[in-house]
Amino acid sequence: MTPMTAPDALMTDAFEWRVLPGLSDYTTTLAAMEARVAQIARGAAPEAIWLLEHPPLYTAGTSANPADLIAPERFPVHVAGRGGQYTYHGPGQRVVYAMLDLNKRGRDVRCFVHQIEAWVIATLGEFGVTGARRAGRVGVWVTRPEKPPQPDGSPREEKIAAIGIKLRRWVSFHGLSINVEPDLSHFDGIVPCGISAHGVTSLVDLGLPITMEDVDLALQRQFATVFDTSPDAL
Repeated sequence: MTPMTAPDALMTDAFEWRVLPGLSDYTTTLAAMEARVAQIARGAAPEAIWLLEHPPLYTAGTSANPADLIAPERFPVHVAGRGGQYTYHGPGQRVVYAMLDLNKRGRDVRCFVHQIEAWVIATLGEFGVTGARRAGRVGVWVTRPEKPPQPDGSPREEKIAAIGIKLRRWVSFHGLSINVEPDLSHFDGIVPCGISAHGVTSLVDLGLPITMEDVDLALQRQFATVFDTSPDAL
């Protein structure tokens, strides 16, 4: 992975915040992320947040059900090793790889996932979007009252952000993805996260002409509201 300079990267002795240009090859990026996690674990590199986009692909988490891969020939399928089931990555989706040292942040996996969700919810809030957690459904969801309700009469809900984390020696990797303006039809080749009763949406689908840069700035601002280290403050 080629090192980048400002404004694409912000690095200090304690933290790195990096935006990768273009579309990042999945296999290459995964290898670079795993190498970085190993460096963080042995104290040879600072914690890092990488923001990027992938070409269209499906990834299978550790709980993926083969029956949920509806169109395996549509896009490349990668075994991710993260938690969760099948998900889609592609252009117009902000993927955030979070390499954070939980040895310094408290070895509490449930709390960490809660923080990741809170970070997404706070980021969406900057654009007037009310994201929410749902019991039994990992990720962040939005209510679509303008759409027909569910068969049971409850409001329709759609997923706007997916979360999948892995830990190695208490250093996190993989992370989250926020749908900014992806081709939502690309999700049709899988049952996203194993949930067929609810759909998928994006910021642009919600009628918000928000750019990737807007989302990146919001993510950076809201990081400090959830975690105890801000790249802006370093």
